[in-house]
Amino acid sequence: MNINYTDEQLKKELDIDDKMLARFKEIRQNTIQEAKDRARRSGPVILLGISGSSRSASDMAAENSHSEFLLKEALEEAKALGAQTDLVALREYDIQPCKCCYSTSNAHCHFYCSCYPKGTPAGDDMSNIIYDKILSADAIIFATPVNNYKISSRMALFLDRCISLDGSLAPADPEATKDRELNIKHSKFIAMMADPEIPGSGFLRRFTGKVAGMIATGHEEGASMAQSQMFMAFNNFGMAFPPHCFMYAMANILRATYEDTRMVNNPEFAGEARIVARNVVTMVSALRKENPGWRYDVSIN
Repeated sequence: MNINYTDEQLKKELDIDDKMLARFKEIRQNTIQEAKDRARRSGPVILLGISGSSRSASDMAAENSHSEFLLKEALEEAKALGAQTDLVALREYDIQPCKCCYSTSNAHCHFYCSCYPKGTPAGDDMSNIIYDKILSADAIIFATPVNNYKISSRMALFLDRCISLDGSLAPADPEATKDRELNIKHSKFIAMMADPEIPGSGFLRRFTGKVAGMIATGHEEGASMAQSQMFMAFNNFGMAFPPHCFMYAMANILRATYEDTRMVNNPEFAGEARIVARNVVTMVSALRKENPGWRYDVSIN
């Protein structure tokens, strides 16, 4: 890949002036520094639990979440292994829908999300709180109920908004973040200047190397499809999956739903959730020792 363009070549090819070229270069340099800073991991393993359930004993369901029960078991096991844990119950947060800016151009989607700018009245909890929790985590265990053969609507909403972590950069013009033509030029600049040997020189995929685990519960079939949805998305984001890192606990469709809690919230399934946590923590420790240096196409996200 040739990145030895002169400034004059870049300005001519992209149809930009000196000021905008300097801004593109500034974003590139800042992202390279961000990649360096994020590569430095030490201390206790930080494990984040993401619960996609809407169920709560204090709300309409009049009963707590089964998937969240198992997630808490997993986090307790991780804590016993010395990890620092944090549970994010998505139902407690204001998360607005993704507006799919990425499909306009790669650099039309920004980090932090410019549709809901962090620290402004338009910001939501994904921008203001959850992104930073994800960035701080070494590993994440995702727990979702099976809703109509798929992940929950809350988990899907969360997953969609994670696109801002998957390569997005600062906006070229902070005052006009959705300038379509400018963002297309920025995308072209990134493709021209990205160097696979320099992390952050192109798009920075911030999930890369974080370790994942998955839990699904339900009253009907669909656990494998829900797990596959999460695996496909988060593996594409760059997350690492250790052996035996997912589990599902299903009730019997021949029994009434009021029996689900007895069938799902039991020691056998709780033990499986703890195994998931143990394998996730083990893989974080192993990756820290090996420092494998994961590779991906930095010219596009």
